[in-house]
Amino acid sequence: MFHRPTLPLTVLASVFGLAACAPVTSPVEPYDPAEIDAAGSGTVYDVSGNAYNHSLRGMSRDEAGDFAVGNNLFGDNWVMAPSSTSARDGLGPVYNALSCGSCHFNDGRGRPPESGEMVSMLVRLSVPGADPHGGPLGEPTYGGQFQPRSITGVPAEGGTELTWEEATGAYADGTGYSIRRPVLAFHDLGFGPMDPAVLTSMRVAPPVYGLGLLEAIPESAILALSDPDDRDGDGISGRPNYVWDEALGETVLGRFGWKANQPSLRQQTAGAFLGDIGITSSVFPNRECGPTQSECLSAIDGGESGAPELSDAFLDFVVFYGRTLSVPGRREADDPQVLEGRALFRTVGCASCHVPEHRTGASDIAVLADQRIWPYTDLLLHDMGEELADHRPDYQASGTEWRTPPLWGIGLLSAVNRHDFLLHDGRARGVTEAILWHGGEAEAARDAFVAMSASERTSLVRFLESL
Repeated sequence: MFHRPTLPLTVLASVFGLAACAPVTSPVEPYDPAEIDAAGSGTVYDVSGNAYNHSLRGMSRDEAGDFAVGNNLFGDNWVMAPSSTSARDGLGPVYNALSCGSCHFNDGRGRPPESGEMVSMLVRLSVPGADPHGGPLGEPTYGGQFQPRSITGVPAEGGTELTWEEATGAYADGTGYSIRRPVLAFHDLGFGPMDPAVLTSMRVAPPVYGLGLLEAIPESAILALSDPDDRDGDGISGRPNYVWDEALGETVLGRFGWKANQPSLRQQTAGAFLGDIGITSSVFPNRECGPTQSECLSAIDGGESGAPELSDAFLDFVVFYGRTLSVPGRREADDPQVLEGRALFRTVGCASCHVPEHRTGASDIAVLADQRIWPYTDLLLHDMGEELADHRPDYQASGTEWRTPPLWGIGLLSAVNRHDFLLHDGRARGVTEAILWHGGEAEAARDAFVAMSASERTSLVRFLESL
């Protein structure tokens, strides 16, 4: 149950039902200098608003050229067909954004809307059941994603309104805090009411830097971290999601998306083109129009002679761009307070899911191969408790499970994206609130954070902001 802000300030137990915890003590150890190089030899060192925009260091001249082309395609707006810019037409008929960069501004993280339309946030839709491949079953009228925008002559699906519920609590030392939860409402639905059993999930656009390195982590290394039955008794039972791969025509390991529901960057990119911009590709050749959306179904197609609107060549460039975006290096890694926070992070169990270090395997791109990287994720699903649940299954991910999001680069979020909103729906206003929302398998780590002294909490947050 979520407590309304009209309640008086109480200890955290009144909000989450926590038991009292003993203070945390952690030995401070020297840092490994390699931790500074988050992306291995391809790491960049920039703390400005462009920190997420750089290609991996060490790429060839030809690779740098492909990166530049992909960058342009990632940022360019698509337009309604027919158009004189035939290589960029085909927008819609219904859509969320005009370009990839509209959602992933400066290659970073999206945010909930301050007012009006959602731009870098979207709403997933489904109903109970599964599609032929085991994935979510789209809402019968509005499909798998709500699209509030449309081209001329095509009705939009409707609008959304986001409001917030606040709740108060306090740490073990009596210091108070406030957290918030989003409440979603639809209005002006263009094609009648949704199915009464509709399941919804708000998602902000995740950052896109470092994805090629995550894709290069061997599957065996990810599965080695899985412990679905918690055989080691540590309370952490991460497990993989297995999802449908359109290109291979089979079920494979998922590693991208908030619920690890995408198997590859190519499929994730093609899916975003279709769902977010309304652009078809060879991966997803059919436009997303509901059966009653006649104007959408009859709208002019941007593809030539029946071909998809996004050519394979353009798709390849955008995928290459996503694969070769670098990650900014660590800052202040040797600061005593940061080192204390690093020790606390490990002691209370945060590193059990946010696994600090990985080694990439072989790759057709030399700068991705055999790299020691520090993404702080296991790419596995974890039960995060009822308070974070969206109750919307996605392949094998349950309604309470989420993939561990990478933490690298998180300390530069404010510099790049001018906000500090975290978690899948942007409810957390900074690192501290994100920790307080952790439940389920992360409950013990959250309880330990609540029990810390103010200086220890500051140290842990400073460590995370150094990543």
